[in-house]
Amino acid sequence: MGGSVVAQLASEGRVPVAACRRSVAVPDGAELAVSPTLGPEADWRGALQGVEAVVHAAARVHVMDEPEADPLEAFRRVNVEGTLRLARQAAEAGVRRFVFVSSVKVNGEETPTGQPFREADAPAPEDPYGVSKREAEDGLRALSAETGLEVVIIRPPLVYGPGVGANFGSLLRWVNKGVPLPLGAVTQNRRSLVALDNLVDLIVTCLDHPAAAGETFLVADGEDVSTAGLLRKVGDALERPARLVPVSVWMLRAGATALGKREMARRLLGSLQVDASKAREVLGWVPPVSLDEGLRRAVVSLRR
Repeated sequence: MGGSVVAQLASEGRVPVAACRRSVAVPDGAELAVSPTLGPEADWRGALQGVEAVVHAAARVHVMDEPEADPLEAFRRVNVEGTLRLARQAAEAGVRRFVFVSSVKVNGEETPTGQPFREADAPAPEDPYGVSKREAEDGLRALSAETGLEVVIIRPPLVYGPGVGANFGSLLRWVNKGVPLPLGAVTQNRRSLVALDNLVDLIVTCLDHPAAAGETFLVADGEDVSTAGLLRKVGDALERPARLVPVSVWMLRAGATALGKREMARRLLGSLQVDASKAREVLGWVPPVSLDEGLRRAVVSLRR
């Protein structure tokens, strides 16, 4: 995500500074700053000189085989303490605005179908990652009140694009290989997603828009789909039909529970919708890419 933001800013003729934990290639016109850690010891002061705005998208994310005895503390070290360290150094360097890429997990893990999350809803994070993102948001708001740093918070749901990994990447590859999937009957749930290009566009908008300061925005493509509907759209993007087998939802839930995969079943079978109308009303922002086009861009490498 961060690399896409840097590329977009460079294409607009700006001079972005890509802050990373290791040396990476950056687009022409961009600069690189390297710190070996994202935690509370990181020192970004040299990279922040002359910088007008910061986009903070780095985080400790979901760990499949958690090595830490205290996962919440590990998430807090990077996602809370590391974020606030960067933000405070940014404020001290005279940075005007700080755009923080948070997560819809601050709102929660699931919605009743047709009742989307909204920014004004009471936060209800359930896992250590979501808790750490909420605490980072709270810390940033307090820092903003103390220093005057303009903070903008963006909470995306599942982000997809070229090279997407995790469970969504697996679904793309299975559809591409023609693997039969027992999800043909999952037609009543609804999921909100956001294409990488749409998220980047909103981030760049929030860097400059005067009305964004101090606001929190949910973001999505604007078309919620069922799991079965999404897989059929993936098949269309790949120009090969998704092979979906209709297995009842209750049987899928029971099987997933027996296999210890309850959370995976929740993501595949349940609903998670977001109302992203605030960004449209406050910023005049409209997603530039449709869900269908976003999926076509996401599967380009697979089609090749």
